[in-house]
Amino acid sequence: MTITMYGITTCDTIRKARVWLEGHDVPCRFHDYRAEGIEAGRLDGWVRKVGWEKLLNKGSTTFRELPDKDKQSLDEKKAKALMLAKPTMIKRPVLEVGDRILVGFKPDVYEAAVVGK
Repeated sequence: MTITMYGITTCDTIRKARVWLEGHDVPCRFHDYRAEGIEAGRLDGWVRKVGWEKLLNKGSTTFRELPDKDKQSLDEKKAKALMLAKPTMIKRPVLEVGDRILVGFKPDVYEAAVVGK
């Protein structure tokens, strides 16, 4: 099973998740949004699986710094455009585990999804 983690290297939650995965001998590829961006097709797939509301990090510095007009009347189309333009607005980490998507880091969820699989 291939596991890919999406995020940015400077994120504390990414660091915690990577340490957890390494500590449980779970190999994973890391995809840095800042260096590699995010493809529209991949984001569309995530939105279909977990919803744009779960993916868009309204608490991120990038989102908070947006002009008010960009934050108002959010819908799927607008949220996806924002996340494609500035992937740092995507909650972190996003972990692709086979065909599953995990958003955020919770050790118990990671345990159930990746250990012993």
